[in-house]
Amino acid sequence: MMQVVVAAMKKYGVSLPADPKELHELGLHEYAGNGKVRIGYTPSMRFLSKAAIKTGKSSSPWSLCTVTQVEETKQMVRMIPILIATFIPSTMLAQTHTLFVKQGVTLDRRIGPHFRIPAASLAAFVTISMLISIVIYDRAFVPLARRFTGNPRGISLLRRMGTGICIHIVIMLVASLAERRRLSTARAHGVSTKDATVPLTIFILVPQFVLTGIADAFLEPAKIEFFYDQAPEGMKSLGTSYAMTTLGVGNFLSSFLLSTTEKVTRRLDGGGEGGWILNNLNKSHLDYYYAFFVVLNVVNFFFFLVVSRLYVYKAESSTETDEAFEESDQEKSKNIEDQDG
Repeated sequence: MMQVVVAAMKKYGVSLPADPKELHELGLHEYAGNGKVRIGYTPSMRFLSKAAIKTGKSSSPWSLCTVTQVEETKQMVRMIPILIATFIPSTMLAQTHTLFVKQGVTLDRRIGPHFRIPAASLAAFVTISMLISIVIYDRAFVPLARRFTGNPRGISLLRRMGTGICIHIVIMLVASLAERRRLSTARAHGVSTKDATVPLTIFILVPQFVLTGIADAFLEPAKIEFFYDQAPEGMKSLGTSYAMTTLGVGNFLSSFLLSTTEKVTRRLDGGGEGGWILNNLNKSHLDYYYAFFVVLNVVNFFFFLVVSRLYVYKAESSTETDEAFEESDQEKSKNIEDQDG
């Protein structure tokens, strides 16, 4: 991919030929012999296509690339806007192991007279609801949707991802309302110290954990499958890394938003103890922070709608590819006949 970018930059002022056949490409037999697939030229991202222009100055891979290499690079670049749109949902997923758990610590965790449920164990509801949702999705929703859409997957991968992103809006809205109730209960009972327990059951947080599992059932499998499926044949590992990258970026983004919001809201309060996020949650305003996440998810959802609308799916095997396999089969048959002779 870097070779394509560098080669294209070197030929910034060179015009593309009118006939794409004049661009540099290897023969079909060279791809078939290596078990690779040749990709036909597409007119999108014309700047990158310049990497395949034959100038005669150099045949270095940093100066001249094949059309297939250029098209592989184009396909990976096309997926970057979709990749960016999945950062915010991954940031929301990070809340289940951070702020959601910290909320749970302040609530009544008693189950019976001698047992207190660990706040972090509520994350089990994410896994349970996700497993149940995936089974229902595959066994009930997909066959039903297939009758109306004709799509073997029921709905497209991008629509499945969009549904998960939409559910994240509901999750943060529910979390904001639950936190508002927790704060009102704390004030009503005069609970204001850091380690004091708010007389409200921890199970009030279960809906936001369950909804997170449902959202993940839509988003996470579709995300992994999309980036793997749409990556070129020789770059499937890189496509899979796209899906994993979103989780890492989501965690970093969660930390950045948390620290930035804490600093900004405290500064707006005059440097006092009235910020949205404090060590003492009973004096904080996590409900405002979650409402901010609702707005952020709505903006991200519309961004996803735009980039998914503009996204161009990877073309299926071209005629050239079919010819390559036919040519390869003919060569194999000829070799077998020669050996028999």
